[in-house]
Amino acid sequence: MDQQHLDVAIAAAQAAAVELMARRDDRVVHEKAPKDLVTDADLAAQKAIRSILLERFPDYAFVGEEEGETEPPESVRRGDADAPPCWVVDPLDGTVNYVHRLQNFAVSIGLYAAGKMRLGVVYDPVYEEMFTAIDGQGATVNGRPMKVSGCRDLGESLFSCSFPAGIKSDAPEVKRFIQVLEKCRSLRRLGSCALNMCYVADGRLDGYWATSVQPWDAAAGTVIAREAGAALTQYDGSPLDDWSPRFCLTATEELQQEMVALLS
Repeated sequence: MDQQHLDVAIAAAQAAAVELMARRDDRVVHEKAPKDLVTDADLAAQKAIRSILLERFPDYAFVGEEEGETEPPESVRRGDADAPPCWVVDPLDGTVNYVHRLQNFAVSIGLYAAGKMRLGVVYDPVYEEMFTAIDGQGATVNGRPMKVSGCRDLGESLFSCSFPAGIKSDAPEVKRFIQVLEKCRSLRRLGSCALNMCYVADGRLDGYWATSVQPWDAAAGTVIAREAGAALTQYDGSPLDDWSPRFCLTATEELQQEMVALLS
């Protein structure tokens, strides 16, 4: 991946943000499933992203949260040598926040190639923060290099987590939440997987875990966090699965080991 790919992804994220902000005060909301929302803004933003990305790279595959484009080609999923690169897009990560006019939402665009997420762009249109990374080239926010906090002590850490829509009180994730809450300094649910991952990358959070998100939620953040020096595995400590991300992300290997022991 190179600067050309990054520039196109940034342009696509900015175009999607225009659609989101134009509809923020007058959006049409539907339920895809109980407590799982979609708006006309999600759809318009994905259309804008898809148009820009595939106009420039027509032979690439495309995976997006909306409009039935949620599965990659099997050759991409397997990481075949002849598989095309695949854009992995969440046009509006944090839809519930967006619907309620809270500030924590973003556009997320990742690029998967040769068996790995290689490029990530996450754009927060409220704060106008553009988080970017290319595999092997570091991570930046608005051009400033990012790095993780370096926190090694769970008792001094600030964590975030994600819950699935419609979670029940007896769900395993509730038990995990309580276990971590008892041991960390404080714990947040901010509502955007992509931004949570970027906040770990920039040292604003010390860690984040999620066991119910989708590939498009985490695609861009995976590259950004990794390039900022974060530790990232599945929540049980196994290697990250880009197409089934059930993960824990922390600032240091020491913190990662402690969290994996708690979560798994």
